[in-house]
Amino acid sequence: MVMRRIRRELGLGLGPLVAVAALTGWIQGGVLLQVVGIALVLYGVQGAFLLRYAPSTLPGRGGMGPANRLTLLRSTLVFPLAALLPVWPDLGTATLWWVIALASVALVLDGVDGKVARKTGSDTTFGARFDMELDAFLILVLAAGVWLTGQVGAWVLLVGLLRYLFVAAGWAWPRLQAPLPESRRRKVICVVQGVALLVALGPILPGWLAVTAGAVALGSLLYSFGVDTLWLVRRRDADGSPATGGTPGPGPFT
Repeated sequence: MVMRRIRRELGLGLGPLVAVAALTGWIQGGVLLQVVGIALVLYGVQGAFLLRYAPSTLPGRGGMGPANRLTLLRSTLVFPLAALLPVWPDLGTATLWWVIALASVALVLDGVDGKVARKTGSDTTFGARFDMELDAFLILVLAAGVWLTGQVGAWVLLVGLLRYLFVAAGWAWPRLQAPLPESRRRKVICVVQGVALLVALGPILPGWLAVTAGAVALGSLLYSFGVDTLWLVRRRDADGSPATGGTPGPGPFT
């Protein structure tokens, strides 16, 4: 039943995905089919993971639930951006502004889906992880885009890679896989790094300001990861096992 509902939602998402990807390719010029094709592949990979890891029950009378549906809609904005990466060094000014606009909408909607989940009573661990993974992918795409503009060094890629490096560290050190307590600081820094990367992408920005924006994004993220890593290392339950908390691990990202 759940699988059928997810397949239906994924099918409905194809329309906006193709529309946004086609418009993105048209704005850049000469890459319409390429952008649509890559976006569809990424959307298909996402669909496979959703079908693989979805729980046996989901809240709501139909579909994936309002919050997960909104996250799915966000993905139709994010994947066309990722599809531009192979041609990013050649992006025109109009395309860069379009990228900033799409990413801005995706970041704003990121602040909405969690509220929708809580308001409708449809918040789940599955939904939180879905939201977190899409956030991480968007930040990785934006960091790669900033690097590919040529104004900021490869170090800016760490903004997008840190979360995945943390996941890899958790495989070797299971203590880092424990859930984290809710944190306003973590949410604020998530917004800061997204905004900083968008600023660094600005086509009219001088190089030194792009570097500064990238450094702000990386510095704030390193601080957040450091605080949460220290908490995970030190915090123990009475029985000596890693503590449990509210934010699904691994990774202090949202």
